Amino acid sequence: MIPKMMTTKTTTMMMTSKKIGSLALESMLIEVSVTPKPGLIDMNNSGAHRDMSFFTFMKSAASLNTCFEDFAEAGIIAGQEKLLPVLLFPELRKIGIIAEFDMFRATQGVNTHKGEIFSLGVLSAAAGYLSGMKENINSDSVMKLAGEICEGLCARDFAESRKKSRNELTKGEKIFIDYNITGIRGEAESGYKSVKNIALPALKKYLSEGFCLNDSLAKTLIHLIAFAEDTNIISRHDLSTAKKVMDSARKILEDGAKLDDILRLDKEFIQQNISPGGSGDLLAVTYFMNELDNLLL
Repeated sequence: MIPKMMTTKTTTMMMTSKKIGSLALESMLIEVSVTPKPGLIDMNNSGAHRDMSFFTFMKSAASLNTCFEDFAEAGIIAGQEKLLPVLLFPELRKIGIIAEFDMFRATQGVNTHKGEIFSLGVLSAAAGYLSGMKENINSDSVMKLAGEICEGLCARDFAESRKKSRNELTKGEKIFIDYNITGIRGEAESGYKSVKNIALPALKKYLSEGFCLNDSLAKTLIHLIAFAEDTNIISRHDLSTAKKVMDSARKILEDGAKLDDILRLDKEFIQQNISPGGSGDLLAVTYFMNELDNLLL
């Protein structure tokens, strides 16, 4: 728990939390706008989703316009108080619950951004924590600290999962019990290794080669689909389908990640009802991390 004796808000704190929060919201908006994204909501179509659209995502994002400032502010305060990073997580979970409520109210019960609330919330808090500690803020330091904030998360959450009946389990809990795949919890606890080792280097490479932001992110998404285990695909189908999807994405990368091939994959995913939603969430994280390296805090 964050100590009761909170630091008085200063102009600097408010400016920092606003910068971080605005970047997190920007990351959500950029992610949904990237086109094409196989099986996902983009500006061409609704992908493999029949219960939501591009505009559903806009409404959802608008409902979350201040929650990431709250995540960042909690991190700043914890950093100033020199709180152990792992002790910050319960406070972040409270903020996340409120954010999810606002999201579901805006979307009439549709889950548009639950994964991004979690990841961008933790990372916003990590950036805030480093600011509160007056430490260097960059993608490496923020992802490393995010892992420290989430230390033990899988062990705690999945220990509770084993006590539940099958009907009480969330999709993520079922996948862990069936396949021992930890999903976004494991990704966070690892310090976002898929973003650090795969997606962020790919994005920086494509941008340095002169590809526009949209195309760079579309190509980067294929790297995530190819190499990051996507529990959303497993939940909708099975592990075998997820492996086939990864193989398809790797073949596109081998052929140069051409946009025509990505468009073709989009049609295939829509026909097969495949949605790599976990990869989409990590694409938002990748953009956030890339831009954070350029953000003056």
